[in-house]
Amino acid sequence: MNRINKLFTSTVPPLGARGLLSLYFTAGYPALNDTVHIIQELEKNGVDMIEIGLPFSDPLADGPTIQESSTIALENGMTSALLFEQLATIRQTVQIPLLIMGYLNPILQFGVEKFCQQCVQVGIDGLIIPDLPLEIYQQEYQVIFEKYHLKNIFLITPQTSDERIRQIDAISNSFIYMVSTASVTGSQTGFGEEQMAYFERITKMQLNNPQVIGFGISDAKTFQQATTHQQGAIIGSAFIKHLTANGVDGIGDFIKKIR
Repeated sequence: MNRINKLFTSTVPPLGARGLLSLYFTAGYPALNDTVHIIQELEKNGVDMIEIGLPFSDPLADGPTIQESSTIALENGMTSALLFEQLATIRQTVQIPLLIMGYLNPILQFGVEKFCQQCVQVGIDGLIIPDLPLEIYQQEYQVIFEKYHLKNIFLITPQTSDERIRQIDAISNSFIYMVSTASVTGSQTGFGEEQMAYFERITKMQLNNPQVIGFGISDAKTFQQATTHQQGAIIGSAFIKHLTANGVDGIGDFIKKIR
């Protein structure tokens, strides 16, 4: 069984209890060779799942914090090929699910099938590609993803219609990434009534796939709000800010403040 599916079927607590915690960071940041150390420290400190950001020169969905980390990672020399080299032996030390989150252009440049092959070789469980539309995935890439048993994670937002959400749920086979707001990452500091109503609306739809909330999770309060209705939450910008200020050795302190 794919590690993502195993995580959600074996360890997800009842809603409102201890939710799953996923962390996002940009590969090659703060330093080029920090990638493996960060992953190991996150697992060591109890994180349930990790999203490894593939840096891109034009990350449209990301706010200034992740954009800056992506720029620095590229300046440091991070590439798709180098990331796979860094992850070559990651499964000797890390057991939790690992995903790569990146935009379609670098994957196309690398070659979609070749990229999927490399993911499988190093032990990546799934991909999150924010700018890959559902229809294009179905027409051109679904066969490849299924060939390599990789999970493709789709995003929904408060503006996504119920009909569209049902379509995404039908084609998904791991979890759905619930974007909490139409804003970019790192642009809000808490959840208001509109976001909470959105969380409740999705819960009432009783989707087949579990949901994980991203964008706007930055502390224990927002993590608790997000996991009251959904099974988990993703933290990105706040974690990268902490890495910038405290380095890799400060990861444990960040996780303790969330949990």
